[in-house]
Amino acid sequence: MEFVDPIKDIEDINKIKAELRLHSQRDVLLFVLGINTGIRVSDLLFLKVKDLWEEEGLKEFLYIKDEKNGESRAFYLNNSILKELGSYMKLFKLNDNDYLFKSKKNEQPITRQQAYRIINQAAKKVGVQGKIGTHTLRKTFGYHAYRKGIAISILMNIYNHHTPAETLRYIGVDKCEKQLIKVDVNL
Repeated sequence: MEFVDPIKDIEDINKIKAELRLHSQRDVLLFVLGINTGIRVSDLLFLKVKDLWEEEGLKEFLYIKDEKNGESRAFYLNNSILKELGSYMKLFKLNDNDYLFKSKKNEQPITRQQAYRIINQAAKKVGVQGKIGTHTLRKTFGYHAYRKGIAISILMNIYNHHTPAETLRYIGVDKCEKQLIKVDVNL
């Protein structure tokens, strides 16, 4: 597997969303769900509508069984995901058992290769530098979570890493890079 980079610039993230929106709400949802949860693409692609959506609307948490250790992990579904999923659900008549990221050709989910093409082509088209692939979504989540003050120990747990150095390297944070982190407790 080739090494890929996180998308560090929020402006680039917004440009990619805008580019994807021109083509497919499904693709926007794939991108937004990936960068807001850090879920592996292999897990994202096999999500079904019922995993995220119930009659009342979006579930608060998505539960995925980790294939590596057998544990069930909870992923918070934030307002960005709610907005994109709501738009997606209004556009398509999907059943509970439908794959969320259904192929346009059949009832199966899109492939990892198709997901790669979607993300990579959108990033290239808007001029994002660096190596971009499906794993970029997971790394982007970690990078921005860390920059917004999420403890490295929490990210280590999400990624199943053993050391802070391993996680910092994975999410593209250089130890020498000094950046102020806002601890914003708005009580």
